[in-house]
Amino acid sequence: MILRMLCWFALVLTASAATAGAIEHHRIGAPSLSGNVLGLPLQRGVTVYLPDDYAEPGRRFPVIYYLTGFFEDDRAIWANSDAAAVVDAAIARRAIPGVIIVTADFTTPAGGSWYVNSAVTGNWQDFMVRDLIPWVDARYRTIASRDGRGVAGDRMGGHGAIRFGMTHPEVFSSVYALHPIGMGPGLQTMFSRPDWSLMQRARSIDDLRDNGFSLIFTSIFQAFLPDRTRAPLHFVPPARLKDGRIEVDAAVAERLNAAFFLDRQVAATADNLKRLKGFMFDWGRNDPNYDHIVSIQAFARTLDAFGVPYEAEEYRGGWGDRIWGADGRVATEMLPFFARHLAWR
Repeated sequence: MILRMLCWFALVLTASAATAGAIEHHRIGAPSLSGNVLGLPLQRGVTVYLPDDYAEPGRRFPVIYYLTGFFEDDRAIWANSDAAAVVDAAIARRAIPGVIIVTADFTTPAGGSWYVNSAVTGNWQDFMVRDLIPWVDARYRTIASRDGRGVAGDRMGGHGAIRFGMTHPEVFSSVYALHPIGMGPGLQTMFSRPDWSLMQRARSIDDLRDNGFSLIFTSIFQAFLPDRTRAPLHFVPPARLKDGRIEVDAAVAERLNAAFFLDRQVAATADNLKRLKGFMFDWGRNDPNYDHIVSIQAFARTLDAFGVPYEAEEYRGGWGDRIWGADGRVATEMLPFFARHLAWR
């Protein structure tokens, strides 16, 4: 603990020795979310980190789009994790040249969009590709090509980063996923997690607020099993509680698995992943939900089976506790990874 504190003080002193980057907050239009059945606002928050040397006239910079986790909007990592200090220090010690970093508000009432197009929550993949990136490229001096764009994220955001690499290699050249989830089946059956009785009784999303797994799975079902007609939660249930027992609808469960689990996407997207200049993911071996660890390891083996190049690392750490800070994975692994793989001119 003392060593980590000393490292953090050193990071802050290093960052303060150089001129800090600037943080800008915006709200932008999101026409891709038009018609979402939940009535989510079509103005979304966007936060942009600009390095100190952005002030140099005429120079262009690569962009890292960072995707956050459950209930984290565009401001979360900057307000709660001292993300700007981490990036400032990495630039000061030359772990990465000056880079623009963008976060956006992809949240939904159930916690997150999973960064996919949904008939219920809106077309979030389109929001990224059609709304957000063109806005950033028009407003800032970016290297406006795939070679100058990377996508990263943690946990649910890590899932989204890999999915963008699978679906849009023409937009992003490099992908780094920190402890991604939703990679494939684990040791425990997925449908044993939610409180099906609570979900069947719910009259609104607010009835699920005190049950984390039910909220998380509602976000999954709204993203991958959307049904505009099934108020109030608006998804096709893959299972139900009957006489105290969970009954699984096999056809709907297969539809969910095929759309949600990233290991099921590899066969169709292997050629896209092979186009990436860099692809890396990591995970903490001490995650208390061992399903995450098992599924990530299996995902890596699936990539091997289809000949997809990647880098992967299991590290000593738990659920989200080694991401930020002086010795966190963003500082020690993610930013140097993008320094190697993004274009800088």
